[in-house]
Amino acid sequence: MSASPEWENTIAGKAVLITGASRGIGAATARLFAAKGAKLGLAGRPGDALSAVAEETGAPLLPCDVADFDAVEGAVDAMVERFGALDVLINNAGVIDPIAPIESVDPAEWGRQIDVNLKGVFYGMRAALPVMRRQGKGSILTVGSGAAYNALEGWSGYCASKAGAIMLTRAAHLEAGSAVRVLSLSPGTVATDMQGAIRSSGINPVSQLDWSAHVPPEWPARALLWMCSTDSDEYLGAEVSLREPQIRTRLGLVA
Repeated sequence: MSASPEWENTIAGKAVLITGASRGIGAATARLFAAKGAKLGLAGRPGDALSAVAEETGAPLLPCDVADFDAVEGAVDAMVERFGALDVLINNAGVIDPIAPIESVDPAEWGRQIDVNLKGVFYGMRAALPVMRRQGKGSILTVGSGAAYNALEGWSGYCASKAGAIMLTRAAHLEAGSAVRVLSLSPGTVATDMQGAIRSSGINPVSQLDWSAHVPPEWPARALLWMCSTDSDEYLGAEVSLREPQIRTRLGLVA
């Protein structure tokens, strides 16, 4: 058996804050990072699912609605108070609802989607960047989507918010310079509860995909682990796509 790549050990002892860790990609990432020795904090809206991940990983649960800047800043401050630093922020929290045509979608629900998927990413960056600048180091990773580049019927809010999020990654990279690493992950379609909601909607081709077409959440979790290392520095200010065969090969992922 070949030895594990050095980047798998990059996260040991590092303080990592993950938003939206109650299920799917966030939960898989929390489990992997805990196994690799990270000092975790799980920011999210309290519930049984998030509490279960916190108990499983031994990570503190930091009550936080990412659509509320004060709450996000409070979670960042709590990480610094508890661990003395914030080495990595993973902006993972996101919602797919509402799935509906523009002409009939509920404006309040559409606005909430922007609050979580776009403002939530901005709030995370806004809270973490000053801390990381003072430290002289840090990484901000955002879970994006291929929907940022391709409009899909019924997904106006999701596509618009993910397009905005990749622009935030690019802007933050330009502003942070070499002190803070900023990059994004496009995980492709992942076998999570979100895909269940998409399938139930029956809207656009993504809802028609067979479950076997989706990758397991452990794949993007592994990609995020790699993105914490300098081995991924060629993607700073840009987006890593798990759809690319060369990325899957590089990370040791096989279908």
